[in-house]
Amino acid sequence: MGTVSNAVDVIEARKAAIGDGAEVRRLLPQRTLRTIGAWCFLDHYGPDEVSRGPGMQVPPHPHIGLQTVSWLFQGLVLHRDSLGRQQLIRPGELNLMTAGRGITHSEESAAGRPPVLHGLQLWIALPEAERHGEPRLAHHADLPVVRDGAASVTVVIGEYRGERSPAEVFSPLAGYEVAVPGGDDFMLPVREDFEYGVVAVDGSAVVGAHSSPPGCSRICRPGNPRSGCHRPAGAGWPGSS
Repeated sequence: MGTVSNAVDVIEARKAAIGDGAEVRRLLPQRTLRTIGAWCFLDHYGPDEVSRGPGMQVPPHPHIGLQTVSWLFQGLVLHRDSLGRQQLIRPGELNLMTAGRGITHSEESAAGRPPVLHGLQLWIALPEAERHGEPRLAHHADLPVVRDGAASVTVVIGEYRGERSPAEVFSPLAGYEVAVPGGDDFMLPVREDFEYGVVAVDGSAVVGAHSSPPGCSRICRPGNPRSGCHRPAGAGWPGSS
């Protein structure tokens, strides 16, 4: 694969509580790593049983100077915000909220939801020129999906093999969900001028020569256009900038 061992760092998630005390695994920020490019926050939650009780309840809270990315693998979540928008989020759909000069929002398990909730919450730091703009919400239910060998790659942010996400971001970024249902080998090509975070969601991943179990993240700084992030199974979110 070409990636030398000192180009790959491992990040162990730490437990954190959100909303009504629901537990998540926080991968960014870390004491030793604040960002991966413009990606500045990453929580991985679930899979959690939400058929009984209220499910996930994150009450209204403010954001400023960033974009929030809500992405589900399983479940149904309702977004509400201070612009008066209400939006259901389903697996495979992107909710992208640009806070700009300020916005308040909440997220909660929706009525009629499936029994399991599993997803990611990420933040993107806005550049100075965009930090104080008007807040807005974009919902993208139809994202490009690229069949690449045994893998299915959903282009959530940025571009992959000529297919581009409709999501508007303000830094050079990429975010993909990579699914290899049969567990076959798959090599994700990487750019020499990017760094990558790979989250093993429900299967193991190999970054360079390093295996990453589910729930962990590895940071790949290639320095070699032929280096790769290797996914033997499962689904993940390689983020880059």
